[in-house]
Amino acid sequence: MAKTESVLIVGGGFAGVTAARHLADDPRFNITLLSDDNQLRYYPALYRTATGGERANSSIPLTTIFADTPSVKLMKGTAVSLDRKSKTITTADGAVHPYSTLVLAMGVVTNYFGIKGLSEYSYSIKSQDEVARFKAHLHQQLTDEHRPDLNYVIVGAGPTGIELAGALPDYLRHLMKNHNLPHKTIHIDLIEAGPRLLPRLPRHTSNNVKRQLKKLGIKIYLDSAVQAETVDALTINGKPLSSHTVVWTAGVTNHPFFSNNQFAIMAHGKVAVDVYLQAENNIFVLGDNANTPYSGMAQTALRDGAFIARNLKRRADGKTMRSYNAMQPITVIPAGPHWAAVVWRKLQFNGWLGYLLRESADFKGFHDLEPWSAATKQFLTEFIHEDDCPVCASAQLS
Repeated sequence: MAKTESVLIVGGGFAGVTAARHLADDPRFNITLLSDDNQLRYYPALYRTATGGERANSSIPLTTIFADTPSVKLMKGTAVSLDRKSKTITTADGAVHPYSTLVLAMGVVTNYFGIKGLSEYSYSIKSQDEVARFKAHLHQQLTDEHRPDLNYVIVGAGPTGIELAGALPDYLRHLMKNHNLPHKTIHIDLIEAGPRLLPRLPRHTSNNVKRQLKKLGIKIYLDSAVQAETVDALTINGKPLSSHTVVWTAGVTNHPFFSNNQFAIMAHGKVAVDVYLQAENNIFVLGDNANTPYSGMAQTALRDGAFIARNLKRRADGKTMRSYNAMQPITVIPAGPHWAAVVWRKLQFNGWLGYLLRESADFKGFHDLEPWSAATKQFLTEFIHEDDCPVCASAQLS
């Protein structure tokens, strides 16, 4: 009888889940998926949940994803230490998880760059809890003050900042109508430390997105460094901008697990990996954590997970593992209702067609994680409105 290989996958995001799903049908592997969350966060849809969409659109229970694959053992815990000699991972609660092959796909964490007040006073939309806190603030502010904030400020003009800025105006108008408030001009500011929006994308796309956001009434601040935040204002380039609603989307950094456990870290914070995405013997690093050209993108994480699964199967067959070939994903960034910018290699376009492409990409993304029936149900939640606010619930019933 063939010896089984114990594969411990740490991280329940796109890369880790994809690797587990692709290995699940092979009896030569005993697979444990260790995650600090019972849900997979579908990051491309979190901005929709933050602007009135249903929670289910951006969150998939791991038990649902692996309902038909009982061979994958799901464990909850936060990995804190690695013992290379005993081949074990220890979690924050003291549980010890052994492995023969380790796959690390832990994602990134928020980086405030040491800016005073940001962690205390700003909001974020990187998790369901953070989204719920942000939405509760928006509703409570309208309930208590009977008017919108002086300024709604989004810091960071990467994809998340652009997506939120594009969706927020309509959502705020919807909330004001539900709260029976008179029409007022809504001031939304987008702050970017660099000289242009979407600095990783072509300048032409950056300019198109900038024009689109300005049409929506978004005020854009470029070359604007955030220096501090207080309960009442955000300081930018030495000047205060009054706001009680600052959303920080500007910075992430690699998971501290890697630096805390003496991995080789490259200059920009990613883990050094070889041509097999291997950081050390039998320890593989995927997705956002790996020093690869397009890490940080959902499509890259999905591709990394499938790549590792194929290579582990090849190795089990006695074949040589194949080298990693980085592939530039298609980038599709929504910026307002029925509008998105698309970049794929030299091809660039935007507008309604971009929006349709993003919709189809989300549907395919759900199917990469679930069977067709579940993926369809997941996709349709995009068109369901959900708010916990009793005022809004009453308004929708009337």
